Amino acid sequence: MKIAAFLITLFGSTAAFVPGTSGPKTTAVKATLKELPGDLPPTGFFDPFGFAAKADSNTLMRYREAEVTHGRVAMLATVGFLVGEQVAGTSFLFNGSIKGPAITHLQQVPGLFWTILVLFIASAELRRAQIGWVDPSDVPVDRPGLLRTSYSPGDIGFDPLNLRPADNLEFRELQTKELQNGRLAMIAASGFMAQELVDGKGIVEHWQTNYL
Repeated sequence: MKIAAFLITLFGSTAAFVPGTSGPKTTAVKATLKELPGDLPPTGFFDPFGFAAKADSNTLMRYREAEVTHGRVAMLATVGFLVGEQVAGTSFLFNGSIKGPAITHLQQVPGLFWTILVLFIASAELRRAQIGWVDPSDVPVDRPGLLRTSYSPGDIGFDPLNLRPADNLEFRELQTKELQNGRLAMIAASGFMAQELVDGKGIVEHWQTNYL
């Protein structure tokens, strides 16, 4: 299930429309794809598994929402792998008791940290749901997970450095850059985890051993 979800997130939400039978659903999907940032030449919208052709407009938007969110988490995770392992055993956090490969760090932190982490994630996810999703009580039974028509996937109003451009074209370009970095980070974080699971050595340790 995790592998399937990852593939849908990575490929499906960046999807290109694969030509099929014409009709209202096809037209709506085409219109949705034109509105989505993230396509770059020469591939355009990358959809090797044809998810876009099988989805309606709302499903495509949820794919993109999932991709943006997972990309952001992956970018944080990638930085966390490198920084966490670089300061492992020497950081003032937790009295320097967190050591070893990054995939083992969460197992070593105290229970209070887990409580704070869960509360923070729950708060962030609740806020995102309130901004992007239609209230479940107002959603038809046959259309679960309905996004607001005015909501752009990933645009939850978080811009502490005031980087969002006023021009729509510049904003679309910024969204594409974020998506591309997020996609790369998802691949990188997956590679980091896979490598550390294989031999139990940290990524920083690998680099120091093989390249420094």
